Amino acid sequence: MKRQKAQGWGPGEQAEQHYLVQPRALAGGGDLRHVSEFLRASGWRDRSRRNGPLVLDSPDRTVRIGYNPHVQPGGWTIHSKATAHQEAWTVSLGRQTPVEIVAGLTDALTRPRAAHAPSVWAPLQKQSWKTSRRDGYFGATSPDGAAWMEFRQDPGGQALWWSGARDEQGNGWSATFTASTPMHLVQAFSEALASPEPIMRPRGRVPYSARIRTTSVSVLPSQLGAWQQARVAAARAVTWARNSGAAGHLRTTARPYANPRTRARR
Repeated sequence: MKRQKAQGWGPGEQAEQHYLVQPRALAGGGDLRHVSEFLRASGWRDRSRRNGPLVLDSPDRTVRIGYNPHVQPGGWTIHSKATAHQEAWTVSLGRQTPVEIVAGLTDALTRPRAAHAPSVWAPLQKQSWKTSRRDGYFGATSPDGAAWMEFRQDPGGQALWWSGARDEQGNGWSATFTASTPMHLVQAFSEALASPEPIMRPRGRVPYSARIRTTSVSVLPSQLGAWQQARVAAARAVTWARNSGAAGHLRTTARPYANPRTRARR
């Protein structure tokens, strides 16, 4: 049967099948540009070499973000130099960490810290994650058991944050945060991890797992471009406002995937 065009579709455009994936922690890595284009629009310098790993430096050159799939175990590394008010810190995230969850942390690097004290556990508890506590350990597990967030401290005083997700076959990713990682960044990560919003992936890029629920949607290339551009435009607007002294309370995020054509659910 020939697929009909919906009202408002552009001339000559063909809808493409995508899937909204839940839980988001098991959606797979995704398009790196979701992270990198936002940072570039926020004034970060691209230090990547041609055909080499992704490397981006913050405007003040204190933080470097890299993605390298060509080493083992590969994935994301975020490192900050020590400053007068902050110890050096490092975050490592596996290559299958969804870029939308990575962006929860990296987007936060482009914004000033909030005045209120951060709480890593509040976003998880809000989404009914199960928490547990014992000596030197505090953890939370998602209601479906697929994802976790933990804080560990060994008898020698070494501490770290550990997070990740696994499906029933053991496939997934993990992330570690040194104990010196600023708490507002760990909270930004936990918010993105616990978010109930689905993540969109194109056909052929959805991991196979019995734990994954998908909704099939028809998406136009122009829609995908508009969603990506809206995110970049928001970053540019905030960067311009900050540099011009007119920052105020500009919105830096938009509700993703507005109005795709829903087809089916599994």
